[in-house]
Amino acid sequence: MLTAHALLRIAGGTSGILIGLYLAGLSNDGASIGAGLAGSLGAVSFAAELLASIPMGIAADRLQPRWLMSGGAVLGGIAVQLFALTGSTGIFFISRALEGIGAAAIVPALLAYLADKTEGSPTLRVRVMSYFELTLLAGLALGGIIAAQLFRALHAAAFTVVAVMYVTCATILFLSVAQSTIRHIANPIANLRDLFRLPSLRHLAPVWICVNAIVGLWLGPTLPFLLTQHSTSGQFLAGIYAASPGRVGLLLFAYAIVFGIGIALWSLLLPHVRLWLAMRITLGAILPACAIIYALNHSAHLPVSIRWIAGALLTLIVIVESGFTPAALAWLAQTLPLQSGRAAAMGVYSVLLSIGAIVGSLLAAILGQRSAIDGLLAGTVLVTLAALFFLYRTPTPKSTAIGANA
Repeated sequence: MLTAHALLRIAGGTSGILIGLYLAGLSNDGASIGAGLAGSLGAVSFAAELLASIPMGIAADRLQPRWLMSGGAVLGGIAVQLFALTGSTGIFFISRALEGIGAAAIVPALLAYLADKTEGSPTLRVRVMSYFELTLLAGLALGGIIAAQLFRALHAAAFTVVAVMYVTCATILFLSVAQSTIRHIANPIANLRDLFRLPSLRHLAPVWICVNAIVGLWLGPTLPFLLTQHSTSGQFLAGIYAASPGRVGLLLFAYAIVFGIGIALWSLLLPHVRLWLAMRITLGAILPACAIIYALNHSAHLPVSIRWIAGALLTLIVIVESGFTPAALAWLAQTLPLQSGRAAAMGVYSVLLSIGAIVGSLLAAILGQRSAIDGLLAGTVLVTLAALFFLYRTPTPKSTAIGANA
């Protein structure tokens, strides 16, 4: 099942990069297409997933998850194939919206299914949630590399390969997800209101938005733009890849590998520590990471050996940071009542993720325009401090048992 999710994320990551390459090819052939269209298409997919997450989460509490998840993957495949069949801008937007809706049909239902299947086993749960987060990195690590190779060999036909990946994902999901007892929730809207009143979800919401704003700051289009744009800011990292833009993909690949190693290590450690403490440690690690990146960004006149030392320290801190999401997901899954609509709650989680990422992307656009890499760092520090404030305001659970709610 996690293999299917990894394949889903790889397909989504490949699709996003392919669209940029495809539109650039159309523009080079004389079509009236600019960067604004590419950015708008990305926003449409994200917004569609955001808007559909809660309705799809509610649906997952009333339908067999295997049908909903596999149907979402098939919808993603249809959407990708549709994109390459026409040069119509309207079809482009419809395609991206359908792909976002397909993703929304899968993620909340899958998270709720995993939460149900690990009920009564905190150790297994934190490991499964860690592996879930690890599969998210597959799209980041492999999407760009696969997209570049497919487009070079197949051009528009590369979208068909991605559609086949989606259909393969649907098949794996259908075969691996067992028939389960459907929660016949009499009033799903009232149940959703009850979920918003749950302390676990209410307290985690602002923290989760802040954390995903940081994701939007650094993993959106702004950072690659700043790294590859010829810069006169005097900052060492701004424009560092202007002569070789392809190295940005290698940078993201290396980041995903380091982050993945961190998640693998945390999957072993989390069952033996309080989840609440783990969230505080991993979130606090972002501040020294910002300090190191700031030092690197102003290291033009420092010896290369100093930069390597700083890079090694940054790698270790990224490994520490990587534990936040699996800890938060495990804590949320454990604190939700068994009788509640877990898929709806995970739909709320997806919405918070999307809202945070959109906020972060907007901050990156504003601060990156004004202060380049330093602007991204300033925004990250402010958002991290806000997240720590919200996290420390949240009451610490009374349980002291290892692997319990905290």
